[in-house]
Amino acid sequence: MTAEAGLPDTLRDLPTWTPGPVELADLELLLAGVYRPLTGFLGSFDTAMVIAGGRLADGTPWPVPVTLAVPKELTVHERIVLQDPEGVPLAVMRVTEAWQDPTAQDWRLAGPLEALRAPAHGPFHSLRRRPDEVETGEGPVLAVATREPLHRKQLGQLRQVAERLDARVLALPMLSGVHDESLVRALLAVRKELPEGTQIIPVPLPPHDTETDADRELKLRAHVAAAYGATHLLADAEAEGTAIPVVAPEPWGYDADVEVWRPVARIEPDHVQAELTQDQLNDLLDRGEPVPDWFTPPAVAAELAIARPPKHERGLTVFFTGLSGSGKSTVARGLADALVERGGRHVSLLDGDVVRRLLSAGLTFSKSDRDLNIRRIGFVAAEVTRHGGLAICAPIAPYAGTRAEVRAMVAAVGDFVLVHVATPLEECERRDRKGLYAKARAGLIPEFTGISDPYEEPVDADLRLDTSQTTPEEAVTQVIDLLVEGGWVRRD
Repeated sequence: MTAEAGLPDTLRDLPTWTPGPVELADLELLLAGVYRPLTGFLGSFDTAMVIAGGRLADGTPWPVPVTLAVPKELTVHERIVLQDPEGVPLAVMRVTEAWQDPTAQDWRLAGPLEALRAPAHGPFHSLRRRPDEVETGEGPVLAVATREPLHRKQLGQLRQVAERLDARVLALPMLSGVHDESLVRALLAVRKELPEGTQIIPVPLPPHDTETDADRELKLRAHVAAAYGATHLLADAEAEGTAIPVVAPEPWGYDADVEVWRPVARIEPDHVQAELTQDQLNDLLDRGEPVPDWFTPPAVAAELAIARPPKHERGLTVFFTGLSGSGKSTVARGLADALVERGGRHVSLLDGDVVRRLLSAGLTFSKSDRDLNIRRIGFVAAEVTRHGGLAICAPIAPYAGTRAEVRAMVAAVGDFVLVHVATPLEECERRDRKGLYAKARAGLIPEFTGISDPYEEPVDADLRLDTSQTTPEEAVTQVIDLLVEGGWVRRD
């Protein structure tokens, strides 16, 4: 694809590429100057040095890799236009290196960026600011960079530290692409409980590959906070070599005697009420029970309930996978009928054959087209799930990697259940209502799953069915039992 709309004539013949969500966020932060001294995406040597020791090749501290994955065909170009999901060109990249990631085995491009326009995608974009647009004034500035809402404990700690430092406060909600709008709304909802003059600036900073490394995540947050003018970062963890000092708050607890949050040192030991753990909070939300007022302000509790609805109201995808003739379509249709009969859920059935005739008409049965077919099913299922519906999918989906992509798409907006219809190949071939196996054995159908192309059995299935050992009705009952046990469907 070549660049056209909104570009100077000299750039219209350049190829275009739309980065993924993480890379698009990195692009926005690169163009805004938040990632300085970086001026573009990293090359192989810089990336290896960052992964190995948290430094660029020239010795500059940098916590996480910032790379751009592209199809191999783009690696032959000297310049490419990077655009947002709507096709709006954002920057021109001058390619200085094309390299293959040794672990992911995909191709990457490195090189500096020339901004074309500021990105304008994502929720609450009107609140976003470039660092040079933020007025922090003189004196200390305390930043809180968070991926979670601030509850009563964190609000109290923030006010205490800000007062101790005599600092203005900068609240930086880290947008990860999942429930971003609820996070920002939750912070705006408690604005009156934040120190006077607090600025709230959303920052598109999704977790990177090193998200499990708390030290690197903290260093990245400190770098971002420093770019926005902060002099201190509030965080429970500690790390050496951060861009600005990290301030750990004094331990706080809930004093059940006087019903207030305050420093633990000022509470009688037998009056300290344990804070809700994340698991306890999730359990309350999953069951649709109210989050107690002593734990978080009502406005935050309301946003938590929006971001994590009760399981019986939450969007869900039930994804069947199995060989042709395994019985997955029969069980999927039976499940859809049974759920409609029970009521209480909006059900959408995405059967493999029906999808092929409508959503994926024109695709072949090559591996690339089969993967594209599954991705299309996953996209539609994710949209159904996003809006609280229950999507039932029944494609063959033979490849583990593509199934994982669909799981990730759906899990970002709701819940995902994988059902492996593990009917043996011999039984599937014996049924062979359409004569497909016979044609495949005769070499008339190339790349036929189970005969001339592999089926990668799931190792992450939530339920395994064998329709050679059970009736369709019994199989449907097993799936419903799983959904009832998981809380997605109410008991009769």
